Amino acid sequence: MTQDTDGAVRLDINGPLAEIVLDRPAKHNALTPQMYRQIGAACAEANETAAVNVVIFHGAGERAFCAGSDVKALDGYEDFWAWRNRYDYIPPILALRKPAIAAVKGWALGGGLEIALACDLRVVAPSAVFAAPEVQLGWNGAGGAAQQMTRLCGHGQALRYLLTGDRFTAEDAARIGMVEYLVDRGEELTKAREIALKIAGFAPHATQAVKAAVRGAMDLTLEQGLRNENELMSLCFAKAEQARLRAMQPGKEP
Repeated sequence: MTQDTDGAVRLDINGPLAEIVLDRPAKHNALTPQMYRQIGAACAEANETAAVNVVIFHGAGERAFCAGSDVKALDGYEDFWAWRNRYDYIPPILALRKPAIAAVKGWALGGGLEIALACDLRVVAPSAVFAAPEVQLGWNGAGGAAQQMTRLCGHGQALRYLLTGDRFTAEDAARIGMVEYLVDRGEELTKAREIALKIAGFAPHATQAVKAAVRGAMDLTLEQGLRNENELMSLCFAKAEQARLRAMQPGKEP
């Protein structure tokens, strides 16, 4: 995809890793409606590419992960109904069966924060600055910050930042449990790739089952969650048995 004034999202596939790159560095990778759909298309392709086991999100340039939606682009919606029925880029991220990692540096504001929260793991450089500034503009975020921050950090910390729109640092994010890896300056993408390659070295059905079990735990009762884990483990056993039987076919090594 070529970059233009509306921005672009690039999908780079290298072996078992897919990298979805927000590529509008001159505008701090601020999102446009065109980019919303490109994120969805990239997620769909990564999901359906059998060779891909892990997905990494990161921003182009040195200054930002993503500064959120380009507010000027919001003027393109005719009315509230058009906004209500817009294409939403967060559901395709949440629909990734494969583990997703956000490698974050610089600004991660509004929609950028929401993309990071929609991923399964966050690897963050000291330069990262997070915020949900929507309340200061007269609305609330609509991409899941309230849902994800509450689950990750508790309702008190979620309300602290969502009600004030205050910016918070990488260290703040780690302290409240929103960040899994806090790394040295310039190391966020290297570390994300290292983690991704480790995860990609395991059986894809196992890592996807783990993700499904943990995601399910946020919505299911304990009893339902335990049944879900058991079903997922049964599927993993079936997958392993299928591979064993294939290996025992005539002409193949056991």
